[in-house]
Amino acid sequence: MFCEKAIELIRELQRMGDGQLPAFNEDGIRQVLEEMKALYEQNQSDVNEAKSEGRSELIPTIKFRHCCLLRNQRCIAAYLYDRLLRIRALRWEYGSVLPTNIRFHLCAEEKSLATFMRSLGGEEGLDITQDVKPPKSLYIEVRCLKDHGEFEIDDGTIILLKKNSQHFLPRWKCEQLIRQGVLEHVMS
Repeated sequence: MFCEKAIELIRELQRMGDGQLPAFNEDGIRQVLEEMKALYEQNQSDVNEAKSEGRSELIPTIKFRHCCLLRNQRCIAAYLYDRLLRIRALRWEYGSVLPTNIRFHLCAEEKSLATFMRSLGGEEGLDITQDVKPPKSLYIEVRCLKDHGEFEIDDGTIILLKKNSQHFLPRWKCEQLIRQGVLEHVMS
């Protein structure tokens, strides 16, 4: 039946809860695109036949196939957009380096953020996932919520992050640990 593979892509995302990312279904996408190509070619053939031979009885079939093409197109767009939203949320939660179990579910194009960030800002690149909001100051006071161990900042200083200890650190070095719940920003 038409559009079944496309609808299965959407159902696959619905089965996963929020914050979870299913593996990219490259095979499913390929099958939907092949179905769309076949529908398009059948329509082209029938349109040419309807025009040249005046077979108006083919028009409902052509319209039906066209509706199937549009439905497949909408389903693929919805599948990709939902994945984009999930990946964006995960990038803000985990930063530029995703856990292995999440990275495993990404396709090559979805992993391209790291390549893009390395191409910006010189040798080290530029981490565009650091600041959720533009910073008001470069240094912030933070309190450690749990034992984390040693933490090195840019000037080579090593700081021991122990539970309930407070530190004055560069904001961009702390953002990731704040999002992970290791540190909390102390408002003075």
